[in-house]
Amino acid sequence: MKFAITTLGCKVNSYESEAVRFLMSEKGHEEVAYSEFADVYIINTCMVTNTGEAKSRKMISRPLKLNPEAILIVMGCLTQLKADEILSMEGVKIVLGTSRREEIPFFLEEYLQTKKPLNRVSDLRKEEPFDSLSLPDYKTHHRAFLKIEDGCNNFCTYCIIPYARGRVRSKDRLTVLKEAQRLADSGHVELILTGIHTGGYGEDFLDYSFYDLLKDLHEIEGLKRLRISSIELSELTAEILDLIANSRIIVHHLHIPMQSGCDRILKLMNRKYTTSDYLEKLTQIRKRLPNIAITSDIIVGFPSETEDDFNEMLETIQKAAFSEIHVFPYSKRSGTVASRMKEEVPSDAKKARVHRLLEENDRLAKNYIRSQVGSILEMIAEKAHDGYLYGHTGNYIYVKALGNPEWIGRPIKVRLVEENYPESLAIVVESL
Repeated sequence: MKFAITTLGCKVNSYESEAVRFLMSEKGHEEVAYSEFADVYIINTCMVTNTGEAKSRKMISRPLKLNPEAILIVMGCLTQLKADEILSMEGVKIVLGTSRREEIPFFLEEYLQTKKPLNRVSDLRKEEPFDSLSLPDYKTHHRAFLKIEDGCNNFCTYCIIPYARGRVRSKDRLTVLKEAQRLADSGHVELILTGIHTGGYGEDFLDYSFYDLLKDLHEIEGLKRLRISSIELSELTAEILDLIANSRIIVHHLHIPMQSGCDRILKLMNRKYTTSDYLEKLTQIRKRLPNIAITSDIIVGFPSETEDDFNEMLETIQKAAFSEIHVFPYSKRSGTVASRMKEEVPSDAKKARVHRLLEENDRLAKNYIRSQVGSILEMIAEKAHDGYLYGHTGNYIYVKALGNPEWIGRPIKVRLVEENYPESLAIVVESL
């Protein structure tokens, strides 16, 4: 059968869709683009925000315009929490949540035999095992995501994800290492470790930690670059910082979610640190890794956030001197503690604050890039266009440089020659 798949949301979803794509192809089904006619459409949904949920619903409805008889399979966070509602949508024949994705080809066979809609959403118990999805190759990217963990134990008041993904569950050490080696053997010189709470890897193990995994991944032959997709402040231990400082493969870029730079709001969010804790940790990191790029997530317009709270946050962000921030307007999610909080921030005030932080992001990004002009950096070329190669350096600067399209997917030494954002100019010094 012809199948198409579309993915909304995070890097974890991207990994899971890639694994499902592989499983369907392995069963002999032919993949086509989501914009083309197919017999089966698979939608991997998101509901971390209202926007994510709305986009997911839109993508569920779209294929019926191409093929009114299509079989729609919907999976992900949205279906985990709203299975019956999604199964009632026109064309949806199979729903599953954030587990059992590895069984999709069998669910499809079951539906073809019975013609009865299938609800295969499982309740997420505390002892829910880690799913068995894995990848031998990553066809849609030159850099490969490697999912090592699922679930979260933090229960931030604004977040629905622990309810959709369950508690922290870590992938077995040997399984991670074997998958990493397969991806490296397939030509992926950069791996991005990802999970719902990536740095929480190993919390459910007795004698194996995230640090141990980082150390063991250095033994993977052919692996040139290792990136941590996101890590919480408390997980950046002295031994992890020392490992990064002495590593030949772990990049000098850390994404450390701050969410708010206002102590009052952090407490309401159930984030277990203060702004002074956060800034002190950044000082420690930069003392050990002077040129590191530090990026972060910021939520704007959390319930009861005042103009004074916002200004406090802006001041903290400036002190943190991030190389880039990802800005999200607060999105009310039914079922969370924050959804019951009063004093919602008016949408026009929220938009104005988002705009101010986006302007601040441009200033911060240019400041960091300016500090790196003249430096020799290593980029991995991800695409080519009009004679230029485009890709990210280890410290996550997006650059373009004149070069050979045959170098795509390979590490390239470049000298950064121009400060610009979001795309800076570099000159190739050496192709490895």
